[in-house]
Amino acid sequence: MKKYVYFWLCLLLFNCEKRDEGKIYKLEGLEASVEIIRDQWGVNHIYAQNQHDLFFAQGYAAAKDRLFQFEIWRRQATGTVAELLGERELERDIGTRLFKFRGDMTTEMQYYHEDGIEIITAYTKGVNAYIEEALSTPETLPIEFKILDTKPQKWIHEVVISRHQGLLGNITRELDIGRAVAKLGESKVKELIWFHPKEPDITIDPKIDAALLTSPILDLYKAYRQPVHFETSDILPVYRNPNQLSLLQSTHYKPIFEMPDPSWIGSNNWVVSSKLTEDKNTYMANDPHRKIAVPSLRYMVHLVAPGWNVIGGGEPEIPGVSIGHNEHGAWGLTVFSTDGEDLYVYDLNPENLQEYKYKGNWEKMSIIKEQIPVKGANDYEATLHYSRHGPVCYIDSVNYKAYAVRCAWLEIGGAPYLASLRMDQAKNWKEFRAACNYSHIPGENMIWADKKGNIGWQAVGIAPIRKNFSGLVPIPGDGTYEWEGYLPIVEKPNVLNPEIGFFATANQNVTPSNYKNWDAIGFNWSDPYRGDRINEVLGAGEKLNMQTMKALQTDYLSLPAQKLVPLLTNLLLNEKAVTAREKLLNWDFKLSPESIAAAIYVSWENELKTTAYERFVPEAGKVHIRGLQLKRIIDWLEQPSLQFKSSNPKKERDQFLRVTFETAIQSLEQKLGSDTANWQYGQQKFKHSYIQHALSEIVHDTISKKLDVGPLPKGGNAYTPNATSSNNNQSHGATFRIIVNTGDWDTTLGANAPGQSGDPESIYYKNLFQDWAKDNYFPLYYSREKIDSVQADKVVLNPQN
Repeated sequence: MKKYVYFWLCLLLFNCEKRDEGKIYKLEGLEASVEIIRDQWGVNHIYAQNQHDLFFAQGYAAAKDRLFQFEIWRRQATGTVAELLGERELERDIGTRLFKFRGDMTTEMQYYHEDGIEIITAYTKGVNAYIEEALSTPETLPIEFKILDTKPQKWIHEVVISRHQGLLGNITRELDIGRAVAKLGESKVKELIWFHPKEPDITIDPKIDAALLTSPILDLYKAYRQPVHFETSDILPVYRNPNQLSLLQSTHYKPIFEMPDPSWIGSNNWVVSSKLTEDKNTYMANDPHRKIAVPSLRYMVHLVAPGWNVIGGGEPEIPGVSIGHNEHGAWGLTVFSTDGEDLYVYDLNPENLQEYKYKGNWEKMSIIKEQIPVKGANDYEATLHYSRHGPVCYIDSVNYKAYAVRCAWLEIGGAPYLASLRMDQAKNWKEFRAACNYSHIPGENMIWADKKGNIGWQAVGIAPIRKNFSGLVPIPGDGTYEWEGYLPIVEKPNVLNPEIGFFATANQNVTPSNYKNWDAIGFNWSDPYRGDRINEVLGAGEKLNMQTMKALQTDYLSLPAQKLVPLLTNLLLNEKAVTAREKLLNWDFKLSPESIAAAIYVSWENELKTTAYERFVPEAGKVHIRGLQLKRIIDWLEQPSLQFKSSNPKKERDQFLRVTFETAIQSLEQKLGSDTANWQYGQQKFKHSYIQHALSEIVHDTISKKLDVGPLPKGGNAYTPNATSSNNNQSHGATFRIIVNTGDWDTTLGANAPGQSGDPESIYYKNLFQDWAKDNYFPLYYSREKIDSVQADKVVLNPQN
């Protein structure tokens, strides 16, 4: 009996050892063995013996998790979407090639890190190693490849440094403002658009024929930047949805507020000094707000090798970590308004449409021709034109005009987030700030907190200096409006160890009033409410801890509600509206999912925005001014004479409030029924999160149920720290969150919905969605001991030979 027990114990130990060894793969291109430990939440912790293998393995693991996302990214980056989807995508591919980086690739790759060529090359080889592996067993490819009857193709360096998905500038808004000024005049546009902190000059130079600005000037640019859309004809018949029409008519995931928020791009971050925390450690918190999508935009990873020990997240197609921490400090980012684009208008030579006038002389455009493969058709030869300022996006041969976009992001170093490679190895504030000097795109608020007790903020982003124009309207390309170089990034606003003990940004203007270099600072910022609420909590005088950080990142308190609800107090309302008002007057102003008062308030806020837009934006301007910032509307309501022009502005304002509130209550009844007990804010008929895969509308139900995620109830809106957009179905917000206590790296918390994997068959495809929807976190462990304790899987990569 003892021998029998001993035999089974030995066998059990042997099997445990075999399990701990993990799956072993041999890959050509590795120099030494690499371990990849996946924790139970799906995060890969990569342990390599050298830098090359570290980034090779990062590329390999990321491609394995996000192969279809990688293939679509590759096609967008290389201008080969039409090869997959046909002629309707030709305009996109032409735009992609027109706005392609065409500088020296060696200089470009080396810009992001002193070993940039090695890192990007290793990463690309790792991606390709997995693609080779996947192609050897095509039956195991993710289902999207089967639906589209396609296979992934190899990556080149240009894919990694592509700018196609970056937060690049304001060129579409610039043209819209110019068109609005042409129709409404400067003063009306300034009344409607909240420009600050300085007053911009939005005069259109008389040399520009403003009537011609209605041409399709930016169609190529916009096509290049759009998400890829699939149609039924793109997929094999066996996968098609026979009931597509009825599905498209479904409304449960469509936004309640269709008008776009002019400042939807948002994020929160903050750092806290040790003098404000219970444990005397510094803290960093960050939650970037981007499109809610499946797979998620962000991807978490832990990279460990000699000289590297960094954990956090970034876009999966890019090596390194853009938000996270190493063993010395933690950092995060939000958008800092930076205008790196301008639209130039040229006079063309009637005798030669490839010549434009510059400083009194005719200059010849440079021309590049490219062959674009097109599914079901012959290759298309694109003729791409460039002026001295940049890509020529439209030639008007009738009126002898041409239009070009000058793009700061086409300079060396314009690939989004790649400069994070330098930040990943920073040991202190000085090194981190030096790394920030390489961060061209996007314009960001970079924050830092370290173990030595320092906290800091540095605005980054390549910033053209405009001495004689604002950059907010199109300008002549005749040489009278030129950039005076770029402001050195370290000369953008910054602070080290602020007296108040914290620094927070939420895309609002945080430029100090005594700042000097206003020529490189933008004029468009987000509403201040998220930032004001964060500052209110951090500055309340109470000692802060991780629980405070979590509560603040997921905070649903609405500062706009605090301003707006009191305005209802003395209004004469109908009976149903009076009952609804009573709920608001006894409310805590929190947009919690279970709150009925929150549903009433948000319905009213939406109605206020819709009605204000319809009433105050002239019809001629609506196509160009597509929304009003809530701050503007609240200013008008608090100071009625600013917008209500009758002899009794307050009475007119009150009538406006009464009508919008009663209409909002009527809308709620139509949407949720007459019983107010069913008016909870967070529900499928109101605020929720339903993440729809790009293919789900056109495939049959069995597959779409695998592809889509949700719906689950949500709270908040665009103006709460827990930012969930102003849509019925959350379209943007923080699917990625991180909170770091620099005194104990293993207490770091994270979120990344719906999951780490992009493969619908993976257990990590949507495993994080439910917790995220409930505002929960998971531990982002850093020490090997903790990581081993939550190991779910282990892979060992060995060299081929």
